[in-house]
Amino acid sequence: MKPSNLTTDLISVIVPCFNEEESLPMFYEKTSEVLCSIENADYEFIFVDDGSTDKTAEYLKKLKRQDERCRYISFSRNFGKEAAMFAGLKEAKGDYCVIMDADLQHPPTLLPYMYRAVSIEGWDCCGGKRKGREGDGGLRAFLSRAFYRVSSRLTHMDMRDGQGDFRMMCRKMTDAIINTGEYNRYMKGIFCFVGFRTKWLEFDNVERTCGSTKWSFKSLFKYAAEGIISFSSAPLRLPGLLGLTSIIAGLVFAMVKAIQLISGTGQMSGTELIICVVMLLAGVQLISIYIMGLYIYKDCLESKKRPVYIIRERG
Repeated sequence: MKPSNLTTDLISVIVPCFNEEESLPMFYEKTSEVLCSIENADYEFIFVDDGSTDKTAEYLKKLKRQDERCRYISFSRNFGKEAAMFAGLKEAKGDYCVIMDADLQHPPTLLPYMYRAVSIEGWDCCGGKRKGREGDGGLRAFLSRAFYRVSSRLTHMDMRDGQGDFRMMCRKMTDAIINTGEYNRYMKGIFCFVGFRTKWLEFDNVERTCGSTKWSFKSLFKYAAEGIISFSSAPLRLPGLLGLTSIIAGLVFAMVKAIQLISGTGQMSGTELIICVVMLLAGVQLISIYIMGLYIYKDCLESKKRPVYIIRERG
């Protein structure tokens, strides 16, 4: 680790919490033990209560009284994990910031290696990468891998399966993430967007220590759609592609009928004429929708002014 004569760094651990009263005591105990073992570094916990309906808020207040290194903020309602991570990063005072889940699926034992990577080896960020998806179920694992392949191609950013939110970042990268202004935040995309040099440490996927996952198939699908829409205009190009196809098909159909009429080998009925006109007009309409969609998309990117979250209480 660092020589003892260097200034002590502060590591800020951001922990989004939604109904995690069962997981938090074990998480705090194990993570604190690892953080205390890191030489020449102090730490703080920033717990973000994302509108929990159990006793998460009460436990965080208790933890604040017991340990001065612990701080918390509670949202006025459930704003989602993306908002909780953003709030935690804004509250963090550390030279290095790390995002961790409260269910211990992000192993605290990686923290010393992450700290070494960003403080000594010169990396801007060090993230944990899951080796596999054992325990996720076959369908969920398949859909997750498919999503990352599709999103990487559509957004042209390096988003790979297994590269999650668990990462330790330097102050400069943290500030860059905070300064991104959109309301609908997709953090995996933002991590890629801001860039910076990242080292990856692999770890085995483990099941939650207790409690149950908050991610249903519905919420995962919504999360995937948010990621693609926030960082790609590809869905908007679909009407344009369909419109161009419709116009080309209509023109080819009209040319074939025209050649048949000129050569005397065929004729165009009223129905065929209507089909040809409809295909051409439908193509023009779809391309018009595509052009309007692009303008709306650009305007939407500029008009996101709502607050990402609202704080009800802090401690």
